[in-house]
Amino acid sequence: MANLMRRDNSPLTIFDLFSRPLSSFDDDFAPLMNYGDSFKTDIQDKGDAYCLTADMPGVEKQDLKLDFDDGVLTISAKHHSVKEEQGDNGYLLKERTEGSYSRSFSFDNIDEQNIEASFDQGVLQVILPKFKQQRTSKSITIK
Repeated sequence: MANLMRRDNSPLTIFDLFSRPLSSFDDDFAPLMNYGDSFKTDIQDKGDAYCLTADMPGVEKQDLKLDFDDGVLTISAKHHSVKEEQGDNGYLLKERTEGSYSRSFSFDNIDEQNIEASFDQGVLQVILPKFKQQRTSKSITIK
C-alpha cells in the first residue's frame, strides 16, 4: 500500500482526511487509483459539427467500439500491453496490463447517419455533424 503524504512531504493522518472538503481526496489518493483505465478526450464545437479527439495509447483499432444511441456516443476499448526488461544479474521483469474501459458523451441535434471516425497512432477522432435545419418562412395572419 502506498504511503500517503501531505504536499510538504509529512505523513498524512486520519485527522487530515476529515478536516478537509471531499474534493481534495483525489489529490491524496491519486497514488492508489489507477487512472490508466480511462482516456483523455477533447470535444470542440466547429459550428456545423462537433469534433471529438481521444488519446488512446496502447489501443489497437480492432479493440475499439463506437456506438451512437439516442444522442449518446459511447466509446469502448480494450487495452493490452506487455513490458519486458532485462536487468543485471540475470533478472527479468515482465509486466502485463490488461483492461477495458468506456466513456459516454451526450450530444443534441446530431445527424447520426453522417458520423465519421478515424483512428491513427493511438488517436481517435470522431466528427459528429449537426443537423442542418432549413429556415422556412411563413406569413402570419393577424386576428
